Amino acid sequence: MSNDPKLSRALRIPEKRLSRLGGLGAMTAGVAGNMALGGLSQLAQAKRPNMRDLLLTPKNITRVTEQLAQMRGAAMKIGQLVSMDTGDVLPPELSQIMARLRNDAHFMPAAQLKHVLNAEWGAGWLKDFKSFDVHPIAAASIGQVHSAVLKDGRRLAIKVQYPGVAKSIDSDVANVGALIKMSGLMPKGFELAPYLEEARKQLHQETDYLREGKNLKRFNDLLRDHSNFVLPELVAEWSTPQVLCMSHVSGKAIEQMTHLSQQARDDIASALIELTLQELFSFGVMQTDPNFANYQFDEDTQKIVLLDFGATQEIGPNTVAQYHELFRAGLAKDLGALQSIVQQIGFFSSDTKDTHKAQISAMIELVFEAITQSESYDFTDPTLQAKMQKMGIKLANDGFIPPPLPIDVLLLQRKFGGMFLLVNRLGAQVNLKQLISRAVA
Repeated sequence: MSNDPKLSRALRIPEKRLSRLGGLGAMTAGVAGNMALGGLSQLAQAKRPNMRDLLLTPKNITRVTEQLAQMRGAAMKIGQLVSMDTGDVLPPELSQIMARLRNDAHFMPAAQLKHVLNAEWGAGWLKDFKSFDVHPIAAASIGQVHSAVLKDGRRLAIKVQYPGVAKSIDSDVANVGALIKMSGLMPKGFELAPYLEEARKQLHQETDYLREGKNLKRFNDLLRDHSNFVLPELVAEWSTPQVLCMSHVSGKAIEQMTHLSQQARDDIASALIELTLQELFSFGVMQTDPNFANYQFDEDTQKIVLLDFGATQEIGPNTVAQYHELFRAGLAKDLGALQSIVQQIGFFSSDTKDTHKAQISAMIELVFEAITQSESYDFTDPTLQAKMQKMGIKLANDGFIPPPLPIDVLLLQRKFGGMFLLVNRLGAQVNLKQLISRAVA
């Protein structure tokens, strides 16, 4: 969720399917019109039009991001999946366009918010509240969060779903997928369909706030004895399928904790990585959205605040077993076992060229080499990232198109990548070898 008030402005969310489809149609026509004008201009200068350059003008980028941000839902979810999960494969221009959606913070105007709450709680609900702030404290792809205080003194965080999002998921996903394909920026042979299908399924799950409430309760139970973490408590009597009511938990953006001591930052990073490993190997269930805004830190209690369990997913036992073998083989530097399990997981297939298999295996070996070469891995050291990027570019330029990953694996890689970025932002140093060894012992 984005919670930067400087970016926030009230913007009515289109509710009806036709209005959402019309918004996409107008955007597509506008982008195509801008491209046509640009192409004519280049032809007039005796230049051959370049489709990528015509699409990626400031005017087109602004039009696309603003329209998709206003629609929320599928538009932003696909943006998250494309920009976070495949940024090392897709052209950087497309990832950049979609990644901009994560930083947008438009929210429903007060009149639309009241209409939604009246439909969920019935007229006259405000009489039970001491206060209700109509300006959200956070906004995301599915809904926005408001601070409120009941007359009995309980301070609440109330997540309100955008109207029309749930009913328009399937059509939104299809339309945004068509827009991405129209861009012409997809690498030849890249399978977008699995990402679209995953976005569709995730959206259907995340728009069920009763499901998210159950996941919140589940993680509260799982982490009850973990002193490093604090979570909101579900307030069931004020929760509905479109409104999730929780106790308010105070905290500051965790990526802003760079002023803390090195040891404090290392401890935060270690706790987050250990939690991720526990979710995979002990809990069998994971909060798969690594958005920074889902993690806060309370400096008074020195606890990590965990938020937003809409993207919680079960991890299948087969995937758990495969990653257990992957980590054990990597730590043991058993290259034969490592290459075998990498193929079983699906990072490459039996049809993949031997040279590509070797390159992918070498990249994974490089990661484990970095983890095991010293007791503490410095996440601020750019060496590994630079080498991986160079090897990834070489692989892409050599024509490698990754096979569609199983959904469990896709979600795990998304979480791992997000944790790496967050720990990097904290400037932490962590004994990864010890944490992983303990998790797979």
